Formats: sequence, C-alpha cells, structure tokens
Amino acid sequence: MASTGRMMIAAGHATALLLALFYVACVVFDLMFPGWAMHAAWAPLIPGFEWLSLGSFVLGLAVVYVYGWLIALVWVPLYRFFLGPAQ
Repeated sequence: MASTGRMMIAAGHATALLLALFYVACVVFDLMFPGWAMHAAWAPLIPGFEWLSLGSFVLGLAVVYVYGWLIALVWVPLYRFFLGPAQ
C-alpha cells in the first residue's frame, strides 16, 4: 500500500491538474460559444478574475490548481480513515 505522503502528492497533483484542465476547457468553450459563456461562474471563485486577459487566465489556472490541492488535503486523509488499517 502506498504511503500517505506518496498518496497525498499523487492525489494533489491529479486533482489540481484535473481542475486546471476543466478550467481551460471552460475558457475555450466561452471563447467558442460566447452566448453560453460560463465565465460568470468563475468570477466569485477566483479573486481578481476578469474576462479575459492573459494575467487573469494565469491567475485562474493558479487558483484552481491550489483548489485542487486543498481538495486533496481533505480527501486523502478521509479516504485513508475510511479505508481502515493496513492489513
């Protein structure tokens, strides 16, 4: 069984990368279909987010990456707790 540290690092990067990919997909979707834009949903979640500048895009990537790590910091200990002791 993987150690908690290795599991935390893997889960942190995987979750953060997944959220970053979703963020990029949402930005591309907004650019392709401006009538169905979703950028208003990102504004309350990302402090300083404006539609759309390079700085705001990079800020959004950084923030969702941090959010992914925060999710992993909660998820992995809960998972390990409910998994039970190692056999």
